[in-house]
Amino acid sequence: MKAVKQFIAKNPIVFLLPFLPLTLAGELLHWPPLAIFILACAAIIPMAAYIGKATESLAHFTGPRIGGLLNATLGNAAELIITIVAIRAGLLELVKASITGSILGNLLLVMGLSFIVGGVRHGRQTFDKRGASRNAILLVLAVLAMLIPSLFSHSIGPETSPKVEALSLGVAAVMIVLYALGLLDAARSGDTPLTHEPVPPSALPQWSLRTSIIVLVLATTGIVWLSEALVGAVEPVVASLGISEFFLGIILIPIIGNVAEHLVAVQFAGQNKMTLSVEIAVSSSLQIALLVAPLLVFLSLALGHPLTLIFNTFELLALIAGVLIAALVSADGESSWLEGAALIGIYVILGLAFFVLPV
Repeated sequence: MKAVKQFIAKNPIVFLLPFLPLTLAGELLHWPPLAIFILACAAIIPMAAYIGKATESLAHFTGPRIGGLLNATLGNAAELIITIVAIRAGLLELVKASITGSILGNLLLVMGLSFIVGGVRHGRQTFDKRGASRNAILLVLAVLAMLIPSLFSHSIGPETSPKVEALSLGVAAVMIVLYALGLLDAARSGDTPLTHEPVPPSALPQWSLRTSIIVLVLATTGIVWLSEALVGAVEPVVASLGISEFFLGIILIPIIGNVAEHLVAVQFAGQNKMTLSVEIAVSSSLQIALLVAPLLVFLSLALGHPLTLIFNTFELLALIAGVLIAALVSADGESSWLEGAALIGIYVILGLAFFVLPV
């Protein structure tokens, strides 16, 4: 009994595992779409957490450099799976909103919570100023690469025109090349925000290599099935609640897919490891912008629903504001709970605006 209590104390996420069979029961018994949607959202959280834990455990066996690359590759696996399923269902606006929401969530919500938790516990904290400046430049460049197709498309033609699709494919290819170059730099120097330092071994589950691989495969399979249930319930939920598909994509989906990684970043801030906390938030944003978004552009062609990097005006403004605010706040290499509250405040304001926006 003591061992069970210790296991639960170290793994509170297990309390969400029952939502997986409940989602299955809801699908088989044809429960209301809203119930299935809520159950699937809750069930995805532990699956995403176990993907993260399995990846970190594998990184322990592969060494810090390969482990960092592994974290970068699988860091956003849950959200990538959800968006692929959404593309197959033809919910392209949901996918674009999810890309925008992930970047905003990491830069505003996660960094904000980290600054608040760290500031309340330890007062004013410091992190690598040189790294923060470099990260800000990379973030601006990554978001600029996402903005260019949207800005130029107005003069080229409609979003579905061959020229606009060709522009998106070209930009996506360049972004993937930049990401690959970043991983190459990480393999040589280990000093890049595209990868982050693996969690210390003492904080990892004591899993063998075989167990880690099995958990990774099972959790990934679970997310694939849960994503099908989640995406299948989106349209009925939107119709019944009167909220927009855009709001679900920009606020809810990113939080569900990345909540485990978000909690890790906040936990490190509480342990006064602010450099690592900021690095996790920034690296996740860069991975979304430089890997996940362009990868989805190419995958969408194979799925028969071409996705272009054309974002609406509200998404563009939110991206620009989020990146600039995060860059300004982190430029001095210091953080406080008040700066964290400001980041959270901006995120809440954007959330309210997106909620009432009839997109």
